[in-house]
Amino acid sequence: MAEGVRRAVTVGEVMDTRVVSTTPETPVAEAAAAMVRVNVGSALVMQGTFLAGILTERDVLRAAASGSDLATMPVSGWMTRDPQSAGPETTVDEAAQIMLLNGFRHLPIVAGRQVCGVVSLRDLFAARISRSSARRG
Repeated sequence: MAEGVRRAVTVGEVMDTRVVSTTPETPVAEAAAAMVRVNVGSALVMQGTFLAGILTERDVLRAAASGSDLATMPVSGWMTRDPQSAGPETTVDEAAQIMLLNGFRHLPIVAGRQVCGVVSLRDLFAARISRSSARRG
């Protein structure tokens, strides 16, 4: 690699592999409790090994504001179906562009059909900040 040229950081390097997975039938309250336990902002909704949707903290907030009984309301009523995803080789900059253009803060990372993790805007900002610090140091 030429001196002064930096290799692009990929989402595979910065993604969170602590993934909460749930099913479409799981009550929202149960999925939200799992998100809190693991300290993540989203849960991947799986239909077997297939990524069927994503439930985010914003979705949980909307469900709570609706007055629905979150202990019985299934995730399927609030999740984003067939979420956009990216591969682990996607650069941090490409992922940020996908997320900003589409208005979401969590992006599932999938290799083939296998879910590897989730990257959040926070992860992308942290990668950008650490890269900037490394350049100055």
